[in-house]
Amino acid sequence: VQLQASGGGLVQAGGSLRLSCAASGRTFSSYLMGWFRQVPGKEREFVARISGSGGIIYYIDSVKGRFTISRDNAKNMVYLQMNSLKPDDTAVYYCAADRLGRYTSIARAYDYWGQGTQVTVSS
Repeated sequence: VQLQASGGGLVQAGGSLRLSCAASGRTFSSYLMGWFRQVPGKEREFVARISGSGGIIYYIDSVKGRFTISRDNAKNMVYLQMNSLKPDDTAVYYCAADRLGRYTSIARAYDYWGQGTQVTVSS
């Protein structure tokens, strides 16, 4: 599986961005998908995950009510809609795929990673 993330950019606090992640492969719908973010000098942080069917979703507390993860299995796409953005959301965002569907927030459990897209939120 190859993943390609896009949609990052510079936005003012309170603004919105929609990240997209395009996946290759015919088994995309079987993969649990996650979004992570990382700032320089810190470990990669889990943000959200969505099950293969899209029926099970989980967010970290700091993004609940502001971010929405979704997927379109027909298009091999996963999205992260980010609203009410804050400067603390500034990071490189990565999409990742877990082929075993382990419902974990641990980065090393994910098998495939996109290249990352920069999100910068100005105050």
